[in-house]
Amino acid sequence: MYKLIVCDLDETLLDRDARISKQNEQAIKAFVAQGGHFVPNTGRSFLSIQDDLQQLGLLQQPDQYVISYNGGAIVENAGNQVLTTNPLDFATVKKIYDIARAEQVSGHIYTLENLYVWQPSVAERQYLDQRGVKYMPVPDDSLDFLRTQPLMKIILQDDDPARREALGQAIPKRVTTPLATTFSSGRYVEFNHVAADKGKATLQLAAKLGVKPDEIMALGDNSNDLAMITAAGLGVSVQNGTDVVKAAADYVTTADHAHSAVAEAIEKFALH
Repeated sequence: MYKLIVCDLDETLLDRDARISKQNEQAIKAFVAQGGHFVPNTGRSFLSIQDDLQQLGLLQQPDQYVISYNGGAIVENAGNQVLTTNPLDFATVKKIYDIARAEQVSGHIYTLENLYVWQPSVAERQYLDQRGVKYMPVPDDSLDFLRTQPLMKIILQDDDPARREALGQAIPKRVTTPLATTFSSGRYVEFNHVAADKGKATLQLAAKLGVKPDEIMALGDNSNDLAMITAAGLGVSVQNGTDVVKAAADYVTTADHAHSAVAEAIEKFALH
């Protein structure tokens, strides 16, 4: 019996309009009603998904959680209490930012509570706005305003997959801090501290809850979901997942994210 479901949001739970379908909502609520924990496991800030938590009946609920920033933080929904963090150091973030600026690549810097964006394209602004993501422009290339803030991750945005791959390979070699490098949403290459990934955070939360790995289901679509898919007892790729994710998964849904793939998996494996 599955007691913990961890689930990616964009391109997994959310449809093309960045919404949770009624079928997904009902399946998740049924799983929680039978005593399960449904935990969004996202690259985004926990603050940007409060409306989604409200729809699912998880907003401000005790003993319900979000894993945020690709495992950079575990947060209890009641009071948005941050339980653990795995931040990057300032020097590493500044180095990656300087490399990106020299390459004329745009991107995001996530602190624990804020998102700073530099040089977003019109399409990128639309992508963020559709998802209700609040952000501010980077005000100063020195990034001195970030020196005293916990830095969760830095991501670069480029529409060219070959360029994203090249950045993902080159940047870790140019910094001293070990990085976890992943890709998401067909648009980002993401850099976290090596101690932070969705799988490690999933197992950390499971241990707190007294849940065994084989009692975990994980659902995702892209490379930043691989760690949780392989850590869980049942790893699920939605139909629109990348080939690498599908190959690593124990089950691939017949539905894609636009057609309630999450509900398909929950109804098949987790409801009793």
